[in-house]
Amino acid sequence: MGKNLYQKVFESHIVGKLPSGQYQLFIGTHLCHEVTSPQAFAMLREEGLKVKYPERTFATVDHIIPTTADARVRPFKDPISEEMLEHLEKNTRDFGVRFFGPDAGEQGVIHIVGPEEGVTQPGMTVACGDSHTATHGAFGAVAFGIGTSQVADVLATQTLAMSPLKTRRINFTGKLQPGVTAKDIALAYIAKLGVNGGVGYAYEFAGPVIENLDMEGRMTVCNMAIEGGARVGYCNPDEKTFAFLRGKPFAPKADKWDEAVAYWKSVASDPDATFDDEIEIDCNKLEPMVTWGITPAQAMQLNENMPKISEFSGSEQKVVREAYEYMGWEEGGKMLGTPIDIAFVGSCTNGRLPDLIAAAEIMKGNHVSPTVKMWVVPGSQKIKKEAEDLGLDKIFTDAGAEWRDAGCSLCLAMNPDKLQGRQVSASSSNRNFKGRQGSPSGRTILMSPIMVAAAAIEGKVTDVRKYIK
Repeated sequence: MGKNLYQKVFESHIVGKLPSGQYQLFIGTHLCHEVTSPQAFAMLREEGLKVKYPERTFATVDHIIPTTADARVRPFKDPISEEMLEHLEKNTRDFGVRFFGPDAGEQGVIHIVGPEEGVTQPGMTVACGDSHTATHGAFGAVAFGIGTSQVADVLATQTLAMSPLKTRRINFTGKLQPGVTAKDIALAYIAKLGVNGGVGYAYEFAGPVIENLDMEGRMTVCNMAIEGGARVGYCNPDEKTFAFLRGKPFAPKADKWDEAVAYWKSVASDPDATFDDEIEIDCNKLEPMVTWGITPAQAMQLNENMPKISEFSGSEQKVVREAYEYMGWEEGGKMLGTPIDIAFVGSCTNGRLPDLIAAAEIMKGNHVSPTVKMWVVPGSQKIKKEAEDLGLDKIFTDAGAEWRDAGCSLCLAMNPDKLQGRQVSASSSNRNFKGRQGSPSGRTILMSPIMVAAAAIEGKVTDVRKYIK
């Protein structure tokens, strides 16, 4: 009986079985940022421990770093943010950990920096103190978020205690139509399976639609696995994966390349692999998706009506009613035409170069509505430079958008980028929770980068397909 990728990678990283019944799992790559690592490094100092394999840990600053040039001058105006970055700089220096810092032009969102540096590779286990670590599963890695105490465990031992997950393969069939993107795929599977549908599962994303996505699109699909309850989401590695990694700074060099590719191919799910569950999503008729509520699962195709509370069971009715009360929408109404105040393109979900290129194509020759502020935030300093080399910054600024520096920005507003009051944000990020974007009463509508661009132009949720030539 064949095995799937998750089973192969998990089993090949087992160090031993623990008395609890869990397995001690070796972590191939450990990624750190400034929010969940200071306490972990402090634990090591208290115990007099070193980082077990410093060459396997990589760090950057993303959550707290400002995205405007004046605010990035050190020391930061916010003393807590400055202190967090100082801790990260000191910890990486003291413990011999590679730091992708802003002074070197290597800084960015951790889930964008890892792949662009070639740190993320097929067949690895990847851990990070961040919810959206499943992003790295796009490369055929088994990647998952961990808590602060587990960050300390990995630093000290390079292992974690884990139980194997069940596996669910989601086959995306058909073909995406113009204006429909990887973000719409992600919102579609979460809407179908629910925020708890993936609890206890690793998701394998498969089928012709996934195979036709570029690596950046696959990262978007995997990035949001946690929003559907799945701790792990992955795609099988293929020639696109290998081409993306070739020549990256930390990818295998020429003399090791063929050997690496042979291993990477071997970890892909076998043709006769079995799964605990398998579902199919037909993408032929998939339209651009938008969220209407306060979880990513509260999403719908653009031209649908919002659901009525009576359509849900008793326990679900409470969450739906809460969503309508918070967002201020009328049940059964349309999201199409909903006014917005802020348009945000960026985040670990959609801050990559193809996202910026696609949004710029919509903005070209158009202008941001006078009622809207648009922020475009590249996912890394390297992406920012690549985008500027292509002239994307000028397209955005000519259209009236703000071209920012790299960081998490408005995705979670642990930095100066925040909503004010009841503002409505059209956002390419991954969470629309209450207060997520900095204001306790701010409202977030998740959508693709091109949908954000179209909304910025018209000042309201609109159909991007009218802008596609």
